[in-house]
Amino acid sequence: MTIRFLAVARRELDDTVAWYERQSRGLGYEFLDELDRVVRRINAYPESSAELTRGLRRALLSRFPYGLVYGIDADSIIVVAVAHLHRRPRYWIDRLTTDDEGQDNEFRVSDRPAAKRARPRRIRGK
Repeated sequence: MTIRFLAVARRELDDTVAWYERQSRGLGYEFLDELDRVVRRINAYPESSAELTRGLRRALLSRFPYGLVYGIDADSIIVVAVAHLHRRPRYWIDRLTTDDEGQDNEFRVSDRPAAKRARPRRIRGK
């Protein structure tokens, strides 16, 4: 199965690695090692992580307060966010689009930048 990061999730990853590296030499690479373990676990057991909403899961890093928010497509895993667990919960929700019919609450991932909103939108039905 292919694992793909949205461009915005890749930027979050780069920013996080750079921040940890500024805190202590080598810590950014330790973050990457931990992230690599989580990505391998997701690849081996894609449905083993906690489900946040229908079709969207979060895998936690053990040593750092981060989680990978991802969805599973037919032949790939799409990482939506490299999310800090103690800041701005669900800030990444605007990266998702609901099904055009709006009937089943499934989500599709959007690689477009989200429009700025004054208030975060809430998910109903979960």
